[in-house]
Amino acid sequence: MFDALTEKFNNVFRTLTNRGRITEANISDAMNEVRKALLEADVNYHVVKQFCKDVRTAAIGAEVIKSLHPGQVMVKIVNDELTKLMGPEDSKIYFVSPGPTVILLAGLQGSGKTTTAGKLGKYIVSKGKKPLLVADDLQRPAAVDQLVVLGQQLNIDVYSEPGSKDAVKVAKKGLKHAQNNGYDVVILDTAGRLHIDEEMMDEVANVAKATSPHQIFLVCDSMTGQDAVNSAKEFNERLELDGVILTKLDGDARGGAALSVKAVTGKPIKFIGVGEKLDKLEEFHPDRMASRILGMGDVVSLVEKAQQQFDAEEAEKMQKKMAKGTFGFDDFLKQMQTVRKMGGMADMLKMMPGMGGKMADLDIDDKEMVKIEAIIHSMTLEERKNPDIINPSRRRRIAAGSGTGQYDVSGLIKTFERSRGMLKALSGGAMGGFKTLMSDGGMDAIGSMMSQGRKIKQRSKRKRKIKRKGKTIRR
Repeated sequence: MFDALTEKFNNVFRTLTNRGRITEANISDAMNEVRKALLEADVNYHVVKQFCKDVRTAAIGAEVIKSLHPGQVMVKIVNDELTKLMGPEDSKIYFVSPGPTVILLAGLQGSGKTTTAGKLGKYIVSKGKKPLLVADDLQRPAAVDQLVVLGQQLNIDVYSEPGSKDAVKVAKKGLKHAQNNGYDVVILDTAGRLHIDEEMMDEVANVAKATSPHQIFLVCDSMTGQDAVNSAKEFNERLELDGVILTKLDGDARGGAALSVKAVTGKPIKFIGVGEKLDKLEEFHPDRMASRILGMGDVVSLVEKAQQQFDAEEAEKMQKKMAKGTFGFDDFLKQMQTVRKMGGMADMLKMMPGMGGKMADLDIDDKEMVKIEAIIHSMTLEERKNPDIINPSRRRRIAAGSGTGQYDVSGLIKTFERSRGMLKALSGGAMGGFKTLMSDGGMDAIGSMMSQGRKIKQRSKRKRKIKRKGKTIRR
């Protein structure tokens, strides 16, 4: 989402770094560029004005002009101000005792509210709590059925009254059901509209009055930019929000909502939706988001994702295989699948320091990993255990079985050899492993792996000409 903004920020810092001497005039010029970048990202005008003023004041007061590395000092100042703009951090859900804790989700129609209810339920389960989803969106067709299906997928109970038109009654009965059956948390999925109107606001306000929710979260579609911020302001005036959940932050949006909503409403961003899958709900950390925006990566989140996916016992087995030289293609495939569970190679690279601004130069398509899996699955068990035995004859057979070319098989074998260092780092599953991963060798291995996927994609499309008996045959 922030790729364009990241590139423009990096251009500004590069310009400052290249100057032999930084002056107040240079800083003013830089702030003009920052102002343009933020406005183009659909950040609220008043927020932009105050942000640039704060950065300029901090820059001049922090002796940037006297610094030996003024560009680096400016990066730190902008990073601190971005963190302040989106903060303070408050991603916790405050559970009450005795329960149940009541959480009301409000928002406009199409903001992803019902899906977010399911994602939030899954998150709460991960905290050791037993949630109940209450299908209280009685306006949108199939909204109740959608929540029931999500509950079944997540193995989370859903309270619903098909055919009912009284949202207040359903909410009260759902809360009573939770109290009588030992649920820790109640998540109310309320109705939305295409636009803010009195009927909608009255219904949500009446549900809130009847259930006395402990926390009210507004679900906003970050793709709508300033519209999301304006709706948040309206809802806050009627409901007194406790926080905001921004959805579709992985989409092709400019990021203005994420940078504006806290400053305009005074309410913290609690969570962000970063994908359609039900596990794609993350706690919002202003400092980490600021680092991503500036292309500085997010190593902490990367390590947290790794720790969720890597099993200590499995990692130890992998390390022993590496040490003995018995690491084969089956192990390679397991590591690739683990990377995919972490969000894919593209998401991992964006979290690495210095990679944000280089992503545009990389043609990364995680779908091409499917072809690599096909090649590995076309190998015999012996070939996967011992890749050294794969001779030209075996490569022809593997290529035919996987629907690829011999050059793809050869390229994958080379990639496998060059990627051992990276895979060894990944199998560690902790900070020590990631230090190795982010070393030059680790980054070379990553580039090699992604290059192989790109080559398979390009070669599968290329039409080769073969001359036979004076004729040109395309295939």
